[in-house]
Amino acid sequence: MSGCTGPVEAPEWRVDAGHSTAISVPSDQSTRRDLRSMTRDGVFFSVMVGIGETYLPAFVLAAGLGEVAAGLITTLPLLAGAVLQLLAPRGVKWLGSPRLWVVTSAALQALCFIPLAIAACRGGISLGMVFLLVSCYWGFGMASAAAWGSWAEMLVPKLVRSNYFARRTRFTQAGTLLGFVVGGFSLQYAKNGGFLLQAFAVLFGVAAVCRLVSAWALSAQSETAPKHDDQKSVNFIELGRRLWNGGSERFLLYLVATQFAVYFSGPYFNPYMLRHMQMSYSTYVMLIGTCFLAKMLALPLWGIVAQRSGPQKLLWIGGIGIVPVSGLWMVSNSLPFLFALQLVGGVAWAAYELAMLLLFFESLRRDERTALMTMYNAANALSMVLGSIAGGLIINFMDKSAESYLLVFGISSVLRFSTVGLLFLLPKLRPDRLPEEVPPAASIPERVPAALAVERRAVAVYAEDSRGRKPEPQSALAN
Repeated sequence: MSGCTGPVEAPEWRVDAGHSTAISVPSDQSTRRDLRSMTRDGVFFSVMVGIGETYLPAFVLAAGLGEVAAGLITTLPLLAGAVLQLLAPRGVKWLGSPRLWVVTSAALQALCFIPLAIAACRGGISLGMVFLLVSCYWGFGMASAAAWGSWAEMLVPKLVRSNYFARRTRFTQAGTLLGFVVGGFSLQYAKNGGFLLQAFAVLFGVAAVCRLVSAWALSAQSETAPKHDDQKSVNFIELGRRLWNGGSERFLLYLVATQFAVYFSGPYFNPYMLRHMQMSYSTYVMLIGTCFLAKMLALPLWGIVAQRSGPQKLLWIGGIGIVPVSGLWMVSNSLPFLFALQLVGGVAWAAYELAMLLLFFESLRRDERTALMTMYNAANALSMVLGSIAGGLIINFMDKSAESYLLVFGISSVLRFSTVGLLFLLPKLRPDRLPEEVPPAASIPERVPAALAVERRAVAVYAEDSRGRKPEPQSALAN
């Protein structure tokens, strides 16, 4: 699945004077192949998310495990997954190859759907077993994401970074939307026919196949990062010192705080719509699909903003834009109003997610990225779990009434507003400051395409986490 015709020239390895780390400079054909394979990976991964991951809360409801369990299934397993993904740096060292680790993790993540499909065929599953399987799902996904950056950093030239990832994200959003729509209408048909759980089995089977195809696309990409260990370890004490002293890692603190605010309400939109609003699966699909459509339409604009003004400005736009979205659910349950809210929310979330994606690689050093991403994933998961538990306690205390859900949605907006102050503490990134490991542009061989000789000093590159990926707001709702 190379994505290009004709022979593919192997990357040239070279050691720059003054740098002990080998840097590969990919050929033009190799770059095109890698970018196309990266897009394929993202699309098939996203179909898996849309048709499988997104419907895990609905499966818990259909299996009779309760509303709160349906909310917590999207967060509590993240904590267990975060613990599992702490093994990622050691796993990369043990296998001796970031690519092999990522591909293996992706394949194991796919296999987590198989027991869920079998349980759905049999007509039910215990709460403990579904939490175990979903925990493994998130663990393998996060483990893949933690090692992704250190492997794929040399794949995307900085010159095309913002536009490429805005365009790639449009494809991945389309993939998620496709999977979600197919899954939603399939479940509606199955519910009317009286074989709902069996339909979940089919969806989970398709999700597993899509993730395996995604792993295949990952294996087709060049391993441009050195196989030898060039990743430095960073402990929590050192990270805390950098945060205190105003390091570029401060944006991670903002993201973690925002995730607490978002997940205070995020897991409970599914049970609110399906149980209290009595939405059909078809209406549910169209409402959430509106969010995906808004993201797809907005991403080209946000890609231009990121390229011209930088990802930090985009983060301000997205960070402020997502503040009122959940609270506005208190205004009305009218479907026209909610569809309009989904459009606005999708535009805001598109800005936030693209900015976050770009800042991961603008702000974190390549040789520390695996360690920092591993710690971030752990802190992020803990934040989401604590947020969901806090919201769930309020809902339980108020006997799971519709008013309790709306109160949690409103509090989430207040919490989001409180995180905006952290944006003032972010250090301004200098676009001309590049990682120390990257060689001067003058030392790049002449045969390398001019598009790769970025600005004055380097060929700087970037890659997105591959689900990996940041866990999106629950049910992909613009909440």
